Amino acid sequence: MAKQAYATSSLVVGYALCSSLLAIINKYAITKFSYPGLLTALQYLTSVVGVWVLGKLGFLCHDAFNLQTAKKFAPAAAVFYLAIFTNTHLLKHANVDTFIVFRSLTPLLVAIADTTFRKQPCPSKLTFLSLVIILGGAVGYVMTDSAFTLTAYSWALAYLITITTEMVYIKHMVTNLGLNTWGFVLYNNLLSLLMAPVFGFLTGEHLSVFRAIESRGQSWFELDSFVAVALSCVFGLLISFFGFAARKAISATAFTVTGVVNKFLTVAINVMIWDKHASTFGLVCLLFTLAGGVLYQQSVTTKGNSSAQREAAAKQGRGDDDVVELDEESQRLVSSPKVI
Repeated sequence: MAKQAYATSSLVVGYALCSSLLAIINKYAITKFSYPGLLTALQYLTSVVGVWVLGKLGFLCHDAFNLQTAKKFAPAAAVFYLAIFTNTHLLKHANVDTFIVFRSLTPLLVAIADTTFRKQPCPSKLTFLSLVIILGGAVGYVMTDSAFTLTAYSWALAYLITITTEMVYIKHMVTNLGLNTWGFVLYNNLLSLLMAPVFGFLTGEHLSVFRAIESRGQSWFELDSFVAVALSCVFGLLISFFGFAARKAISATAFTVTGVVNKFLTVAINVMIWDKHASTFGLVCLLFTLAGGVLYQQSVTTKGNSSAQREAAAKQGRGDDDVVELDEESQRLVSSPKVI
């Protein structure tokens, strides 16, 4: 029991550190190495090679790659790639605080999508209040953002759409494939790596890369650029593992609480280490948005607990000893892939 508690705590701490630091590390990496498509491709390559090598050495066990499973997983990997792709371009053109604000807006769009397209019940009063708080904080942040540019906010909107799509639909694609933690990491990153060249050519980034190589651009050979890219790749592998593993090891409530703490840690670290952050009023609006996120998670957790209690009572009445399943909202929080 003590060993299991230690292992679970280690997974949670590892996930919290990786999640809170990764956005800042990626912002630093994209500042020093301004090729977002190539940067994400290197992250995918590091994860694929890392899983394969560690599997060969016997340090981990992953599902074997097969084409049939890859076809089933491909839609999830495509949306995952688009989320990372738009997120990296957002970090290139905006600060970390802008990313967090738009990431925090996802519950609002998910609620709208669930009600409109999936015919789910309208949000409760507490959930609606939390969504209004999130929206108010986001609007206040945008109105006072001195670094506002059309390019940055276009990427922010694209990221918001892709991450919302992921949260609403991806659960139904990946939960029944039967892959273990490292199997998910392998399939997600390998399929994303195969998509990277296509997007590199579509965006024209390959031309910039070729020109930089031919001219031996200075940013390719500086130590701080190498360290930034290396850290980004290593943390990309680590968060793949800790994200999936922590999701399986702890409850939906504990996982969402960890996610909230991660956001506050990211804001605090971002403010302390450099000047690439919002104004004081912008930070207040950001914290307001995060507070709305906390209230939202409390509202859906309370709803989930009530549903679980009703289901448990019904099962006891039938003499059914099966484990009570999580409600749909909690399942999404558990199974939705974590992106940076």
